[in-house]
Amino acid sequence: MHVIMWEFLVHPDNVREFVAAYGPNGEWSQLFRLAAGYEGTELLSSINDANRFVTIDRWNHIDDYDRFQERFNQQYRSLDAQLKGLTLSETKLGLFTKVTPVGSQ
Repeated sequence: MHVIMWEFLVHPDNVREFVAAYGPNGEWSQLFRLAAGYEGTELLSSINDANRFVTIDRWNHIDDYDRFQERFNQQYRSLDAQLKGLTLSETKLGLFTKVTPVGSQ
């Protein structure tokens, strides 16, 4: 399992629209579902800051995400541009993989 995590600071007037677009059934998830290996998206909101969110996009393998990027690059860029105004900032936190504890293989 591989995940891609992003942090967003959302304009206070756009929180509802952001949650709809970036949540598990939003436009991003709908686009990702077109690709093999996509396992879902979680949207987390900060307890301390109502305008701060983190997304966790789950993929079977990082190669699945890479193939998605190659195949759907134009749609990705278009959706990113369309939704850009909802946020004050976005930061890619990184690509992560599930750690298997030593001895549990």
